[in-house]
Amino acid sequence: MAENAAPGGRKGLFDACLIAFVQSNKLSANMISELSRVVISNGAEVLEPDRKGKIRIPQATHIVSSTIDFDQYVDAQAMMIPVVTPDWIKNTIARNKVAQVRPYSPDPRMIFSNVILSCADIPDTDKETIVGATMALGGMESKDLTRQTTHICALSMDHPKCISAQQKSPKCLIVLPHWFDDCFRLGKRISEGPYLLPDPEILRKGPEEDVKVPPTSQRLQGATSAVPDATLSTEESARKLTVFAHKKVMLSWDLPANARLRKILTDLIEISGGEVVEVVEDCDMFICQYRDGEQYIRAAQNGKDVGNLAWLYHLIVHNEWTSPFQRMLHYPVPRDGIPGFKGLRITLSNYGGDARTYLENLIIATGATYTKTMKADNTHLITARMHSEKVDAARDWNIEIANHLWIEDCYAECQMQALTNTKYRTFPARTNLGEVIGQTFLNERKLRATYYPGGDENLDSAAKRKRKIIDAAQDNLYGSEPIGRSSSARKDSVADASKPAAKTRATPAARNFATPAKARHVLSGKENDAASVVSSASRSAKAQALSKLQEMAPDIALFEKENKRMKAGHGPWGGKRAADQIDKDRTGKSSSPAHKDAEGEVETPGSKRPAKRTKPSLPEVDMRICLTGFKRWIGNKAKEESDRKKLRSLGIQIVQDNVPCQYLAAPNMVRTMKFLKCLARGPEVIDSTFITDCLETGKVLDVQDYALVDKENEKKFGVSIETAVSRARANRGRLLNGVPIYCTADIKNGFESYQTIAEANGATFMIYRARSGTTIKPTTAEEDGGALPEPVYLLSSISAAEKPLWSKFEEMAKKGNMEPRVVVSDWLLDVAMKQEITFDPKYLVSRFAESKSS
Repeated sequence: MAENAAPGGRKGLFDACLIAFVQSNKLSANMISELSRVVISNGAEVLEPDRKGKIRIPQATHIVSSTIDFDQYVDAQAMMIPVVTPDWIKNTIARNKVAQVRPYSPDPRMIFSNVILSCADIPDTDKETIVGATMALGGMESKDLTRQTTHICALSMDHPKCISAQQKSPKCLIVLPHWFDDCFRLGKRISEGPYLLPDPEILRKGPEEDVKVPPTSQRLQGATSAVPDATLSTEESARKLTVFAHKKVMLSWDLPANARLRKILTDLIEISGGEVVEVVEDCDMFICQYRDGEQYIRAAQNGKDVGNLAWLYHLIVHNEWTSPFQRMLHYPVPRDGIPGFKGLRITLSNYGGDARTYLENLIIATGATYTKTMKADNTHLITARMHSEKVDAARDWNIEIANHLWIEDCYAECQMQALTNTKYRTFPARTNLGEVIGQTFLNERKLRATYYPGGDENLDSAAKRKRKIIDAAQDNLYGSEPIGRSSSARKDSVADASKPAAKTRATPAARNFATPAKARHVLSGKENDAASVVSSASRSAKAQALSKLQEMAPDIALFEKENKRMKAGHGPWGGKRAADQIDKDRTGKSSSPAHKDAEGEVETPGSKRPAKRTKPSLPEVDMRICLTGFKRWIGNKAKEESDRKKLRSLGIQIVQDNVPCQYLAAPNMVRTMKFLKCLARGPEVIDSTFITDCLETGKVLDVQDYALVDKENEKKFGVSIETAVSRARANRGRLLNGVPIYCTADIKNGFESYQTIAEANGATFMIYRARSGTTIKPTTAEEDGGALPEPVYLLSSISAAEKPLWSKFEEMAKKGNMEPRVVVSDWLLDVAMKQEITFDPKYLVSRFAESKSS
């Protein structure tokens, strides 16, 4: 901790804080680098990820993330580690005081996070209710008006706080208490627009006047149906993704996917560094259509990420992990719907676009019948407002009227909810409730109780730990803590559950998994039929075939060449003519009545010949290794081919740098293109003597004994191999995601290798020639929302041809409200090696030019 103390030995704002960051599309590695520098300079310690690239949850005091959509959020919730947005750091620095964590939760269920409330002319009883409920849902109270105050609750603009806010805090919203009341009733945060003083719309317009239908919610993108209605584009199916890196995925037999689509998905997962498996216990993600069947139950009970095809598509399109519990139609649907919905006829009113499509599919998933038009035989109307022709007709025909929160809660809780709950009959006068659609989460405990109860006695130790963590997270929802149990005791308990234990594995046949108590329709002859589960042998055969094909490529090419020459009539002695002659010779020799075999036995024409001995097949590939800096094969192609075949016979395959691999072998830490490109995927880095020793001994040695040790270069590059690999696994190839990197066309050693390294780490790479087509769009600071200029890099050497480009690049970047950094290629190589975005003026090309001239 001392090494991270604030400069000059003074006490820092973040002393005793151990902070972990979660990279996402909204929180880039570049931003994390800047925030890390800030917190470290104020006394904090930034936690490096563990060897698997995971957050060290038990050690962390704070986790900084812009979203709860990361796979360790449940673990953090179980251990009561606060997860906060980057605004927590910014406001702590701005106030020179550690901010409370509650208002900075990224959890959308904390509807008043980022709300700092001050009340004006509100009666004390109402004030206590409003403040108490706001704080319970993530907000804070500010008794006086400050620069941090975001909302003032008032009945008029006459109060001094309101007058002062108008003059000094124009961004502070002054709202009627009705806004809080409606938000509390709905359990959702609706827009403040209709409630804003001095001229609130709810007092100015009647409820019957038209209200604009809100735009499509981001939470509905890719989540309007359990079965995607669009096919994967060629671009999407061909690109490499980081979301599947080191993940094992199982595709269930019940998916609505043909063989072609399965192959596309399988290929996409595998080229992205994942693996498609066929045993439930081996997978991390289980993709199926329905909430039933032995495989689904085993996967759910074992705490696997269970989702449907729509969820899988969402991961592919957005390339970012998200929980299947957070969007209703990303989780497998109930085959027979929700109890009580069969026979219901439900229609919709005042919803449009994706919101209407989503509700239509949700109604069908509950087991009810959706009708486009409303007739007297309809049982329910779901509406976003209480004003429409359908609403008037429903009143006349005594049809039940509710908002969409009713159907969402019924689906989330796996049972019908009572319409007597005022939440489902709340319709704010000037609000279309389509603006809060898709914000309800599935209840994991209700899913477990209904669809995969029990089974605890048959779970292995890892699954039991997972179950304990999930239960603890549910108990801590919204920060609630059971009476009589301290938070430190809870943290210790869950920490014990998260400790690694010896993995025990029972075969599916030997384990009895509990099934739901209520009977459900299942496809006859499918779930319990062993033949319906594809044998794992098919995957083994496929792996062997792919490996063999790669090895045989030179022979195939030679055969094709020989075949072409033969067809042209120019074939030399060999090929088909040689084979024909050998066959003739064999025919002549075997035409005699009898001859002796190798054992001296007489074989007559009528005797049975022994079966032909089959050539032993190659073993499965157990290790895929990318090799760089290996000198054994230099200038000796024949030896390389021989060694490769010998390694392959041992189950070791040497692969190219564009193929996913588990190991990167090198004699030391080297800044070669192949080393840095492979490092971005986070493989184990081993000493290349492992290859030599395996060849010499003729057997596969223990790879753990060959971890690369290179203290000299670790000191030189400023990072240990273990730390670089851990960071790479956490970055998952997104280290430079969103970072624009330009490169001069005439850079020393060529731009191709730098492009490969940059793109392997997710950068946007472009060649800069100071011509049209490579310019940054001119943008003012105001158009950028007042944000500080983001850095943009130009890789260059100091040749005479490149120097004139520097000033032009800097001018272009400044016009685009970006900070230009013209750097030598060492900057990119060091960033790729450290797997961390850092910057030092020593990398500026101008300094190299000055030192060269002096």
